[in-house]
Amino acid sequence: MSFSGKILDWYHQNKRSLPWRETSDPYKIWLSEIILQQTRVAQGTPYYLSFVANFPTVNDLASAKEEQVLKLWQGLGYYSRARNLHAAAKMVVEEYDGNFPDNYKKLLTLKGVGDYTASAISSICFNEPQAVVDGNVYRVLARYYGIDTPINSTSGVKYFKSLAQKVMDPANIRDYNQGIMEFGAIQCSPKKPLCLLCPLNDSCVALEKGLVDALPVKLKKTKVRNRYFNYLIPIYKDTDGNQFTRLNQRTGKGIWQNLWQFPLLESKDVLEIEDITIRYKEVLNDIDSNEVLSFNENAVVHKLSHQHLHTKFWLVYTNDVFNDMIPVEKITDFPVPVLIADFIKAFKF
Repeated sequence: MSFSGKILDWYHQNKRSLPWRETSDPYKIWLSEIILQQTRVAQGTPYYLSFVANFPTVNDLASAKEEQVLKLWQGLGYYSRARNLHAAAKMVVEEYDGNFPDNYKKLLTLKGVGDYTASAISSICFNEPQAVVDGNVYRVLARYYGIDTPINSTSGVKYFKSLAQKVMDPANIRDYNQGIMEFGAIQCSPKKPLCLLCPLNDSCVALEKGLVDALPVKLKKTKVRNRYFNYLIPIYKDTDGNQFTRLNQRTGKGIWQNLWQFPLLESKDVLEIEDITIRYKEVLNDIDSNEVLSFNENAVVHKLSHQHLHTKFWLVYTNDVFNDMIPVEKITDFPVPVLIADFIKAFKF
């Protein structure tokens, strides 16, 4: 039996029941593919269901406010995916009259849609013979064929795409593409793959040569940058006991674009309370504090793909009203990075 035949047989016997497998609606397939980028199925599924419930059609998503989209995305990370999702929905509505493009080349014109996503949608929804290549597929192909070309190199990307096209089953491309991705997620997993029970184990080069743990090969990551974040939480309590604080919206092209956060003082190293008492006016210049308290004595290290954020939260109490005050019960309405959301839950104003 061929490679693709074994993958299909395995898939039909072992596939998981997932909500996006119950449809061929390109809108829902696209949603699932964008949400599951850099995200495990268990984590992404509730987000998928939430997006479908809140935005049943691409028109609903296109007409939503960006803030609403970001709020639903909160906790998934890589927020550019959410912004691109929103932009692409508008493109489908404005340029394609609300109908998803029905082929690979046109799908590539949508914001945030690359080779993998275009291949997945065109094959699953429109039976176009386009092979998908994601992390799972790279792993299966690299191990089975014993390929040590780095998967994140220019030559590697081209080689694996070409190979994937050669070994796919064009007659049953929908199931084949889903099958090889599922196979990589469950059978040929990154750690502790189930080689003894694998239907490909009689011809897998990596298994034969003892290279299962060495493949696929990846070029070393970019050096991690350390940053030091000090979030200043101004707190004012009125005579009725109501509390108020302030949130700022992040702008620019850096991390968490358009999300909200408490006023931020970024420093070159970890700051202590003596430093904050002197420096809080750098970002809270309209506030006179009567007390500054540390919420977390040791910095929380929030790890992003290329950055480690060493973060402290500082409570800045004041007896005076200040600009842009927000009632504390309203702050959960704003889309914020998960780092901020965790603080809000822990502090309990």
